[in-house]
Amino acid sequence: MKPALYQTRPGVYALATLCCALWGSSYPAIKNGYALLHIVPADLAGQMLFAGWRFTLAGLILLLAALGLRKRLLPVSRRQAGQVVLLGLVQTALQYVFFYIGVAHASGIKSSIMNATGVFFSVVLAHFIYASDRLNGVRALGCLIGFAGVVVVNLGKGGAGALAFDFTLTGEGFVAFSAFILAAAAIYGKGLSRGMDAMVMTGWQLLIGGLVLTGIGMVGGGHLEAMGIQAGALLAYLALLSAVAFSVWSLLLKHNPVGMVAPFNFLIPVFGVSLSAIFLGESLLRWSYLSALILVCAGIWLVTRMPARRE
Repeated sequence: MKPALYQTRPGVYALATLCCALWGSSYPAIKNGYALLHIVPADLAGQMLFAGWRFTLAGLILLLAALGLRKRLLPVSRRQAGQVVLLGLVQTALQYVFFYIGVAHASGIKSSIMNATGVFFSVVLAHFIYASDRLNGVRALGCLIGFAGVVVVNLGKGGAGALAFDFTLTGEGFVAFSAFILAAAAIYGKGLSRGMDAMVMTGWQLLIGGLVLTGIGMVGGGHLEAMGIQAGALLAYLALLSAVAFSVWSLLLKHNPVGMVAPFNFLIPVFGVSLSAIFLGESLLRWSYLSALILVCAGIWLVTRMPARRE
């Protein structure tokens, strides 16, 4: 019997690239959503409500799809239910608190490149957790080169034309911290998915996290103005991309080593930068952006050309 698509190397590469393309498109989509709904960088409650609606809808889409496929929806034990709740609180709610605030305070291009730090966190954490997912010299070099790209993208001109580090805690810093939370939660979800269907697990995770974010936004007095056809279509797209990308990614992590899948996160800035330049009109022709893209692409090539053996 031939292995499933998500268990063959070409299939893994294709599906991982699809996920990263979808996630990369979220940066200009979120920024455009802020503009359409009149959400300013200081409107934290509005940002949380926007995120909450997105992930609540994404979770419902996945759970309804799982119900149509006659999958078991409820956890098999209280312990498993508690694990799913924890995953939803961390991977969706906590992560996206930092992510949505960070994106509001940084450009779409810089946010997408900063998100690549999640690759380093995933590969390093997997090295210490899985015996079959160890770092070697080539993969470590790939991580260092990719990290150099993250450093370069934050270089700008200071006084008298000198180079300066253009970095803010609530902007680029929050995006990087959200990437760390996602990396740690994804490894936790990998273990949980062994005893639970990946689609169902992802559906509950998104629904629980989405409801928490919605509650935070409502308690904070958030409201979404001008929710017209265009804004509603954008919200529906964000929900669909979350449902597809997170469920496929969980499936890939369930059946493959973290070190083989996680490095594809380096592709997110490639798609994010390109799409942000197209849809947000942000300038791509800066030496720091172009250099960073070259470095992160070189990093993913080095890390994935010698994948870890299967668990």
